[in-house]
Amino acid sequence: MSTAFERITIGVPRIIGAHTFTAGEIKRFASAWDPQRFHMDEAEAEASSFGALAASGWHTASAMMRLLVDTFARDAAEALARGEKPVVHGPSPGFEALKWSRPVFAGDTITYTATVTAKRLSKSRPGWGIVTTDIAGTNQKGEAVFAMTAQAFARTDGG
Repeated sequence: MSTAFERITIGVPRIIGAHTFTAGEIKRFASAWDPQRFHMDEAEAEASSFGALAASGWHTASAMMRLLVDTFARDAAEALARGEKPVVHGPSPGFEALKWSRPVFAGDTITYTATVTAKRLSKSRPGWGIVTTDIAGTNQKGEAVFAMTAQAFARTDGG
């Protein structure tokens, strides 16, 4: 019988969810975490290079992370329902190539897709592997707005 780590599939794009960014949410996030004028005030945003209220890039990344964690929880519940051990996810050692290629405006719905591109055994942590995933976000027009490559630990021994 294969372990949960062995069942992680490489190369299959998977929608992890979508999030609609509202003006109020954009302002609340910015007020707490990225208080730049074009994230907090419509008039300032209109006068900026964005031309309208735009979400912080960190807000778009945070929304993606919420959807990813929710996906992991659903996957675990589904694995348990099938009588399988779920993937046990660990912390992330980091990410690469984070890009905010287009602004996210109030009212935009961003759909995030994750594609595992590689997995390997960890050299420094027995019982763990490292999974590399490309994550992309597109708006309702199909335009790319977000991309990153993330690494995360996952148990290899069934946890």
